[in-house]
Parts: sequence; C-alpha cells; structure tokens
Amino acid sequence: MVAAAAGGLAFGGPVQSAQAAHRPDVVQQSLDKLVGVDRHPGALTAIRDRHGRTRHYTAGVGDLRTGSKVPVNGRVRIGSASKMFASVVVLQLVGEGRVELDASIETYLPGLVRGKGVDATTITVRQLLQHNSGLPDYTDSMFKAKGDFLLYQHVYLEPRELLDLANARENGVPAGGGWSYSNTNYVLAGLIAQRVTGRPFNELVTTRVIQRIGLRDTYAPGVGEEDIRGRHPRGYQRDPATDELVDFTRMDPSWGWAAGHLVSTPDDLNTFLRALLDGKLLEPAQLAQMRTTIPTDPKSGSGYGLGLFSTPLSCGGAAWGHGGDIPGYSTVNAATDDGRAATLVVTSLNGSVKDESVAADRGALVDAALCAH
Repeated sequence: MVAAAAGGLAFGGPVQSAQAAHRPDVVQQSLDKLVGVDRHPGALTAIRDRHGRTRHYTAGVGDLRTGSKVPVNGRVRIGSASKMFASVVVLQLVGEGRVELDASIETYLPGLVRGKGVDATTITVRQLLQHNSGLPDYTDSMFKAKGDFLLYQHVYLEPRELLDLANARENGVPAGGGWSYSNTNYVLAGLIAQRVTGRPFNELVTTRVIQRIGLRDTYAPGVGEEDIRGRHPRGYQRDPATDELVDFTRMDPSWGWAAGHLVSTPDDLNTFLRALLDGKLLEPAQLAQMRTTIPTDPKSGSGYGLGLFSTPLSCGGAAWGHGGDIPGYSTVNAATDDGRAATLVVTSLNGSVKDESVAADRGALVDAALCAH
C-alpha cells in the first residue's frame, strides 16, 4: 500500500490508469466535507470493490494539537460495531449445540436478570441478539445528560455492574414487543458465551473471530487498558461546560464490553463483513438466522437481524453491517452479497459536531461508495 501524494488517498491492489487518477474523486470530495470547523476533526475510510480491490481515504487532521495527518487505515474504537463479533460468537455456539436461540436466558444465567417488570423466563437468546427483549439499556442510567461521558472516561466497570444498572431500571417494553435497541442485550450475550464455554469473552472473540479470519489490527482491550495500540487518529468529545473538544482517545472502554469495546480498522471491518457474508465464520443455518430481520424503521425499510442491520441502497438491493458510536469515534459500515464493502470512521460523535448535517452525509457517502463500486 502506497499513500498518494495528495488528497489523502491510498490504494490497495492494481494501480489506476493515468486518466482515472486525474478524474475528480467523489469519495474524497465527500470525505473532505465531513471535516473542519464545527464538523469532525478527522475521517478515514476503506472501500472494497466487488473484485477485492481496496482504496483508502483520509481527511482532516489526526491530532488537533500537532496538526498531524490522519493515518491511513488507522486503528479506532468501533463501539457497537462490536455487536457483530459478539453475535458471531454466540451463533457459533448455537451451531455447536451449546446454546439454543429460542431457549430462555434464565436457562444460562439463572437469577441475573431481575429488573422491575422483567420476567427473564420469557426472554430468549434470539431476542437478546435481535434487540427484541424489551430490556432497558444500562447506558441510559450512565449518560443522562451531555457531558456524562466525561465522568466515566477512566472508570472500570465489570459486566455484572453494567447489568446491575439495567436491573435498577423499570422495563418499558414486553419481550417480543418489537425492536428496541439496548446495550444490555449484548452484555448478557457475552455473559452467556462465557457461562457455556467457561472462557472469558475476550478470548472467545479473539480465537473464534479475530484470529480465525486473520484480522491483524483488531483486538479486544485488556482489563484496564486505556490506550489504543499502534497507529491511530486521536478521538474527541465536546465538553458542554467549556464548548471545547477534549481529547478522548485515552479511555476505559469496559462499559461497552461485549456490546462495544473492540478496536479495529476500516480495512479489518471490511474484511470481517466479507468473511461473514461469504460464510467463513458461520454455518449456513446460523448465517441465515443472523440475516433474518425484523423492522427497525418502516420509513427507511431497514431491518435488524441477529447483530446485523439490513439497509436499502439507493442503487437497489441491500447492504449489511452495524455501525458504532463511542466517545471519540463514530463508525458506519456496510457490505453487499456481491463482494462490495465500505467502512467510514470519523473522530468525534455527532453530539460533538455543531453542523448536524454531517450525520446524513456520512450515510450518503457509504451508500454512494457501494453503489459506485
């Protein structure tokens, strides 16, 4: 891989013709619009075409203090994109006969789920993975107001403590009552995987997913690990007290755990999505279950399977993926059945951006990248 001389573009695979090289690059132009004053500090993306060729792009700055460039294919925190990995681990255990999708979670975690209005015997593993359990989200107790992220930047939380936060909240939706996103579901999924295997979740996701498909830049942070290993852009969060962007790169991601604590790169996420859709991680029966969706937004036509969104493309067909937000980084990704994949990361959350139009621009960029390739 060789970085281009200008424009933040690098290539993987065959070199383009001179004519193509001088053609305005729509992806780079769109990426440039995401960064700057009142927008995101930096952005990076990897786009893989149906022939397996990858292009890398960057825009903005990777460090506001030094002004250094965004590293091509740098490591970032991927937030809830981690849920795809957790779902794969559980579905592999389903394929091995160690977990039943339609068994009650009480079968595997007796007595752990006991919130007000919650009957754990009526909630299934499938409903956890599909966000159809009705369980309250523990992050609603943590992040009640803008700036609450700062309170947890260097706080380590055990998975059982996260579950305690959820148990203290009243259940608002009955099990099976429709799609209702909750990080609590994936903390429980991680605990189930640990219970039936007798091994820590970080080991399971590493051996069963990361190492299995050769993801070189993806890892699960260890207990108390706050820094990001290797080359990475800095991530930022706006402090509502000062209205300034603060460096949030160094943080304890334990509150995300199986629901959102992994570190990866745009290229690794594309590789993961391709391996998943190509049947390299799950047997056909489990992959089919993962791709069986329920509606999330009737207006957009999107659906949610078992840890996987299905989103209509403007050029027809659908793309599969799972974005993720965590202080400092926001990820959008998607892949198609014919080999295309795209991942975009920006180095601040939407709530830290004053120009709110960029949220729609990010989704449009991924859609356009997939439809153009």
